[in-house]
Amino acid sequence: MTDQFQSVKQKFGIIGNNTQLNRAIERAINVAPTEISVLITGESGVGKEFFPKIIHSLSLRKHNNYIAVNCGAIPEGTIDSELFGHEKGAFTGATQTRKGYFEVADQGTIFLDEVGELPLHTQVRLLRVLETGEFMKVGSSETQKTDVRIVAATNVNVLEAVKKGKFREDLYYRLNTVEIQIPTLRERKDDIPILFRKFASDFAYKYQRPVIHLNNEALNIISNYAWPGNVRQLRNFAEEVSVVETKTELGANEISKFLPTHSLIPIHSNATTPKQEFDFANERDLMYQVLFDMKKDLNDLRKLTLEIIQNNKGDILKNNPELVQRIFSNVTPPPNPDSLIHYEPNPTESYSQYNDIEDFEYEDIQENRNLSLEDNEINLIEKALQKHDGRRKDTAEELGISERTLYRKIKQYDL
Repeated sequence: MTDQFQSVKQKFGIIGNNTQLNRAIERAINVAPTEISVLITGESGVGKEFFPKIIHSLSLRKHNNYIAVNCGAIPEGTIDSELFGHEKGAFTGATQTRKGYFEVADQGTIFLDEVGELPLHTQVRLLRVLETGEFMKVGSSETQKTDVRIVAATNVNVLEAVKKGKFREDLYYRLNTVEIQIPTLRERKDDIPILFRKFASDFAYKYQRPVIHLNNEALNIISNYAWPGNVRQLRNFAEEVSVVETKTELGANEISKFLPTHSLIPIHSNATTPKQEFDFANERDLMYQVLFDMKKDLNDLRKLTLEIIQNNKGDILKNNPELVQRIFSNVTPPPNPDSLIHYEPNPTESYSQYNDIEDFEYEDIQENRNLSLEDNEINLIEKALQKHDGRRKDTAEELGISERTLYRKIKQYDL
């Protein structure tokens, strides 16, 4: 490795000897003296923010401004104003003219983190800056010039975003003149123990605590853990262990309780056990089985209710405690069969004619409910007239209609 390479790693605190990581650093060093745009890709937490600083510090712009902008943290309604500035009165609250980041960073470098989160209308403005070096403040018709080096970073698959229409293809190719891909921590397994020791030492000094050491078994566990949050998650892990643990040397049992088990990325290990994945087919079958069981319990309950009605007694509950237990299995505690007997039927009633509860409900409706609107309207008018002794004004008020409408209805139905 060259002296420049080692000095860069030392200056920015980059730890590890992973081949992919070293290649990314070398690429940043080589592209720094040029003026071309750079796109840095990699998962969240891998340390993408260090590479724009490397590029700026080794460029001809190193004595000018370096501005880092988190595009995903700025609301869509104010992102244009933040990047390009605005004129006084351009919108509500714009009490004075404001310079944007592109104006402030003139002759310097601007780092656009999470560039994939930019709204489409802002992407158009950014493309113009990249192509012509020109921009306009919000609320202004005057074109301004700026000379900035743009380094962008994203943790999303930009090509997928382009296919979905969420990111402009022409902007992608303008930003991606040179791409630097940062490896994930799970791709740097040999660097994990070194990083942990560095973080543990830093936090021991910060909190005035003894330095935490891991035995070989514990080191093997963290080396094979997935680390979905990458270096950022490992750093937080080291801080938690340094603060919470009272022992100075930890083994597998102590270290495992600090590792979350709900990661979306499976844990990789050296064992030959095949990777377990979520089985959607089994989950679907389980849901079907639950639904079938619920349907069967419901049918049993309906059958039980009909038999109680038909037999005019509750002996069936007493004689079938297992059925009661299953039907009311979700009730804690399950009811006593004797406590469920409250029905006192009329001996003169007979329900044996109903073979199913649906028949009972349907015939009951047919027998006791007239569904004709006209017959119901006639019945209602007659009752209202009787109530008010034929006084049409009072009857109309009772029904909520006009006297003229009431008179028409009386004639229509020959009341």
